[in-house]
Amino acid sequence: MAPAEPAIGDPAAGPPAGARSAAGPPDGDPAAGPPAGARSAAGQRAVAVAPSVLREMNQRLLLDQLFAGGPATRPRLARDAGLSLPTVIAALADLENAELVRPAGRADTAQGRPATRYEVNPSAGLVVGVDVGRDRLRLAVADLAGNQLGQLELRNTARTSAALVEGISDAVASVARAAAVDPAAITHAVIGSPGVYDPRRGRVLYAANLPGWQRGGLAETLGQRLGTSLTVDNDANLAAIGEHNYGAGRGTRHFVYAHVDSGVGVGLVLDGKLYQGFSGAAGEVGYLPIGAPAAQPVSRVGMLEEQLASAAVLRYAREAGLSGYRTVEAVFAAARAGDQRAGQVIEVVAGHLARLIASIAAFFDPELIVLGGSIGRHLDLLEAPTRAVLAQLTPMSPRLAVGALGADAVVRGALATGVRRAREIVFAARSTRAS
Repeated sequence: MAPAEPAIGDPAAGPPAGARSAAGPPDGDPAAGPPAGARSAAGQRAVAVAPSVLREMNQRLLLDQLFAGGPATRPRLARDAGLSLPTVIAALADLENAELVRPAGRADTAQGRPATRYEVNPSAGLVVGVDVGRDRLRLAVADLAGNQLGQLELRNTARTSAALVEGISDAVASVARAAAVDPAAITHAVIGSPGVYDPRRGRVLYAANLPGWQRGGLAETLGQRLGTSLTVDNDANLAAIGEHNYGAGRGTRHFVYAHVDSGVGVGLVLDGKLYQGFSGAAGEVGYLPIGAPAAQPVSRVGMLEEQLASAAVLRYAREAGLSGYRTVEAVFAAARAGDQRAGQVIEVVAGHLARLIASIAAFFDPELIVLGGSIGRHLDLLEAPTRAVLAQLTPMSPRLAVGALGADAVVRGALATGVRRAREIVFAARSTRAS
């Protein structure tokens, strides 16, 4: 397996591959370009860079290095960044004045007195991640270094848009209290939910399982209630980021996260990057034309979702004569205990799951498909019948695995996304913090 590049949204990810030091090559280096204002061999005049821009570039370069590599001394930062030691000293002083970095003890050196190490100040920013499900709200708070400070899970009883905004706002305040932080200090919030957020219209599309969540302006209203900047993203996309950074997809460059629960959706990681498509709707596989036509309008529930989501599992259970089963978990528990009728339900579900996997394999040829959600996590029961059907549909047979993060995948992906955004925010605001 090829070495993993910095993961998507990973708080430890450094500057983009191929990025150069802000100061460029040292004076006298044969690789150095012409002096500012000089003409190149092609006759074009090089552009002079203002000292203030250079200072900002140097500060950002060092901050990225500390995020990626952890605490380091000034000489090491100078060596790794290709900057002079006086430049590093000045840039770190500016960052420390803005409370973005801080001294972190001393490192032993071969000669002379121990050198001071510097690290990112984790308290310079806070992030909250929220997983909005039909029945549950899962939340977590992290600092700027990505350290998780608190977590909370609550029932989602909201059945109107106003109640959902109120419930999320109250839950964020509760998880902040659990983490012993001030909700007003939160730098950025990331909300993961079914559907696709359309920023042009300010609304979430394709989220039929959340009553009222598709109303226009809801995200703006929620951001105002929380008093912070806000990102709304698809839950399967965030789960894919979480599993790619910390879970079963770590180290893979081509993998798909398939969320099979009350809804059906996938997050696509192609060549190490999250792929969302032209309008952000890539992965809305619930609308694949697989199975019988949907009983509900196609604008609400797609054909595949009608056959594979949790409501379908409970419908199959009733049709098999299993009365009193109100949860997917109960049906799978019965199958695991040897109930033949429940086993037949599992085989029906596996047939539809195989069709989804065959479609994913044909379009994207992933190295790995990670399964999650209340249905997807039962791969121990689903894999054998799924592969039996898959063998009849396609010669492709991708590797399957259960998500390593379980129900926390969306929140972990939301925190990774939020930390990356919060770092941009606090760096942009550094002059205000320093004043």
